[in-house]
Amino acid sequence: MTCPLSKVRAGTCVRIKRLLGDPAQCQRLREMGFCEEQQIRLLLRSRSVVCQVCNVRFGLSAGLADSIWVEPLPPERRAA
Repeated sequence: MTCPLSKVRAGTCVRIKRLLGDPAQCQRLREMGFCEEQQIRLLLRSRSVVCQVCNVRFGLSAGLADSIWVEPLPPERRAA
């Protein structure tokens, strides 16, 4: 089941399934490591979203996090 990254509970590991938005925005997200099938961990969710991608922390606006669709990972497949 996929949902926007902005709706995921903090502490959850997810896999990116789809990037929505204009092509330039999607390209920039990919350049930062937010690629389809990439595993990430949501660290904090409030007015903004903080997540860990490839051992780097990124802060995103809630609007931008809405454009990143993810699926939760089962416990045995979670990224470290």
